[in-house]
Parts: sequence; structure tokens; C-alpha cells
Amino acid sequence: MSAQSASALRILVFSHRPEIREAIITAVGYRPATDLGRVDYLEAGSIEDVLYVVDNEHVDLAILDGEAQPTGGMGLSRQLKNELDDCPPIVVAVRRRDDRWLATWSLADAVIVHPLDPLAAAETVAEVLRSGAPVAR
Repeated sequence: MSAQSASALRILVFSHRPEIREAIITAVGYRPATDLGRVDYLEAGSIEDVLYVVDNEHVDLAILDGEAQPTGGMGLSRQLKNELDDCPPIVVAVRRRDDRWLATWSLADAVIVHPLDPLAAAETVAEVLRSGAPVAR
């Protein structure tokens, strides 16, 4: 986990694969939009890590890998949305555009698709951070 800057937004990135977490962070960047503050990332490699962070830390947004093993980000998104009263907005990263309907089932606020387009990923994250409302992509 990175140290939190005074006004930084905090984004939790979950995947069991470090290279996927890195790809998400690289695509979204440390400043997804000029009107938003700098982003500090918290990385989680397991469901237990995600649950610990959302229970004990402030998170402005979570980006969950839909292909994570053994439990994917879509199932985890649905669990968090159903169990947490103050659930942060969630973006799910999927491998296929056809999996977007599953992300809807997961109650995710938005979806990004691999291979990640940095402009689209940053714009999606910025819109969710600004509004907290679902973003159609």
C-alpha cells in the first residue's frame, strides 16, 4: 500500500495477478482527470486483502479484476454492494466486451475492458469518481 497524500483520492485495485494490477494502474494513471486530485493506489492480491481494506480504510473507488482467481471481481463486487452500507463505487475490469452483462449483474458502477485503453479507462474512472453514479460504457 502507498502512503496517503493529504488530498489524494484512494483507489483500491484488486487482482490475484500483479501484472493486471500494474496494467490497471498504468492505464488509469495517477491523475485520471485535471479536475480531480492525485490518486494513491492500494493494491490487493486476495479477497481477504480487499475485505480488510474496505472494512478498515477509506477508499474512494475500487477497481476489481473480473478474471481474478479463485473468486472474480464480479462476484466480489456483488458481495460488497450487498453487504456494505457505505460501499465505494466499483469499476470491474473484464476481458471480453460480451461480459459486460455480468458486470451489470455484479452491481458494478462501471466497466472497463482489456486490453485497457488509457483514455477510456481514465475517463471512466474520473466519471465514477465525480458522480458516484453508474457510467454506461
